[in-house]
Amino acid sequence: MQSEKLKTKSETRMEVSISDQRLTLFRDGAAPKVFAVSTAKNGPGERMNSFCTPCGAHVIAEKIGAGAAPGTVFVGRKPSGEVFVPALRTRHPDRDWILTRILWLSGTEPGRNLGGEVDSHDRYIYIHGAPADVPMGQPGSAGCIRMTNDDVIWLFDHVNVGTPVLIQV
Repeated sequence: MQSEKLKTKSETRMEVSISDQRLTLFRDGAAPKVFAVSTAKNGPGERMNSFCTPCGAHVIAEKIGAGAAPGTVFVGRKPSGEVFVPALRTRHPDRDWILTRILWLSGTEPGRNLGGEVDSHDRYIYIHGAPADVPMGQPGSAGCIRMTNDDVIWLFDHVNVGTPVLIQV
């Protein structure tokens, strides 16, 4: 009698802990990979223009920046032609620095993070790279989840559009 191998669904998912300032990637039964991140300076929240990090179930809706050089500056989700150096911050002190790669999130919970004044995608909530001098492990963003450039490149290469992302306090 021939035995049949049990087929299991491959699972890749992320969990972001706002209180711990950590992003954990779980993939295909491998040991979890943990990254220090920086979420919103204003804490958790879902409202438009709150500059808070939204909670709940999300998915990666779009991946932007494949092959871009580390430190590539994105403005409106397009490379600006610049690579971040500290002198750029001096010239553009009010810019929210979105660097290297963008994982654009979409909420999946109607009324919580999907639709109307709480829509994470319409709020432009990303996981993205940040300048090297931006501290990880403490809140500081305008709502997004910031990572080091090396970490966001690694993550970008190991997740797909549709990967679930759970953001929790």
